[in-house]
Amino acid sequence: MKKTLALIMALAMMVCLFAGCGEAPVEETVEGAKHFVIATDKGFSPFEFQDAEGNIVGIDMDILKAIAEDQGFTYDLQYVGWDAAIAACQAGQADGMIAGASITEERKESGWIFSEGYYDATQGMAVAAESEIASLSDLSGKKVAVKNGTMSNQYAESIKEEYGFEVITFPTSPDMYQAVLGGQVDACFDDTPILKYNIMIGELAMKYVDGTENEPAQYGFAIFDAEKQELVDLFNAGLANIKANGKYDEIIATYLG
Repeated sequence: MKKTLALIMALAMMVCLFAGCGEAPVEETVEGAKHFVIATDKGFSPFEFQDAEGNIVGIDMDILKAIAEDQGFTYDLQYVGWDAAIAACQAGQADGMIAGASITEERKESGWIFSEGYYDATQGMAVAAESEIASLSDLSGKKVAVKNGTMSNQYAESIKEEYGFEVITFPTSPDMYQAVLGGQVDACFDDTPILKYNIMIGELAMKYVDGTENEPAQYGFAIFDAEKQELVDLFNAGLANIKANGKYDEIIATYLG
């Protein structure tokens, strides 16, 4: 039996050699795969959120998984929140982050290093379902919630003088939404697909206010250390491949139709 097994293994190695399989066995390739720590936001559905079974799912999570499989790397996920994800990357505790981060020149100048854009998004406004606010012009004297450090935060700050409202920052999207629902603030700004998705599935007893969007910006995967450029290169290569083979469109359709 042992002789037979040895013969089979020897024949398999010869076949692999002539087929150009390379010098390293599959086991060594798997064990030697690049491994990274990736940080992400919390409660930012449909891009990253925890499902009923406790799994971390969403558009970003599916894109990251598909790219990792395509490029042959592995990763551990840190589901820590927006500010904590940035801090983890800056402190070297995580290699990169995927968290619906808009690509902006300001962020690039402050040390963010982005991948190619993987999603185009706008920011817009939502209010409580019973609210009479129907446009940006109705915000005079009102309080508007945003999540700290986000593109929505920047958008609100850029128009607050024009429309006469006060900006109130919160550490997470759920905190911001609760402030609207609880009446502590009058409205909130967030990424348009996030607001519309959560309202559509009944997670938010709010209504989206059409016509409040800014110009679209792309989401990008980010690192904060130029020595980790390899991770961005892998992400870009994998993103191109999953767009070409249809996997990307399949992921988007799963969450946004």
